[in-house]
Amino acid sequence: MGHYTSSPTDIQPVLDVVAENAARLCDSSDAQIWRVEGKMARKVASHGATSAVLGVGESRPISRGSSSGRAILDRQTIILHDTQMEGLDQSLIANTIRQGVRTALSVPLLREGVSIGAITIRRTDLRPFTNKQIALLKTFADQAVIAIENVRLFQELKEALEPQTATSEILGVIASSPLTCSRCLTWLRRPPLDSAMPSIV
Repeated sequence: MGHYTSSPTDIQPVLDVVAENAARLCDSSDAQIWRVEGKMARKVASHGATSAVLGVGESRPISRGSSSGRAILDRQTIILHDTQMEGLDQSLIANTIRQGVRTALSVPLLREGVSIGAITIRRTDLRPFTNKQIALLKTFADQAVIAIENVRLFQELKEALEPQTATSEILGVIASSPLTCSRCLTWLRRPPLDSAMPSIV
């Protein structure tokens, strides 16, 4: 992956790099990463020149009318060597014709067997992806899942530690002066933006 710097909770630079490298190394017209949010799929990263119906940050219902939707629903890699071949959903064919896409490959983002998104690469020419490129996209999918999971775990850890940190601060005030309990209660009832500890002078 390319070089990037970000805070532990800023996942966007990571996803941008994954999409960029997926498009470049798999020789595709573009790459898109989607995340599941309820019954919707939200595009969280995109790289390439292929015309896109939705921009980054926009969502659409998860359906079989797209290769990414199929990957999410079926929890397996979807390979469309020719997006306009017979036997495919008419909605999928209509979407690919509108965007000028002829070949598509989607890999689900799986966390413990649950689909949390998908990564898709597409070509505007009729040129199937090789087995090596399919395997490579699965690797990029794994990287995206690891990045998403790391942010989720960091946020959970931060939330779990916040009450302990507050308790430690309160006990520290009480220990410094037994007569400051009322000030502690005042501090506990403070507005959210007022994080200053009560004076013990």
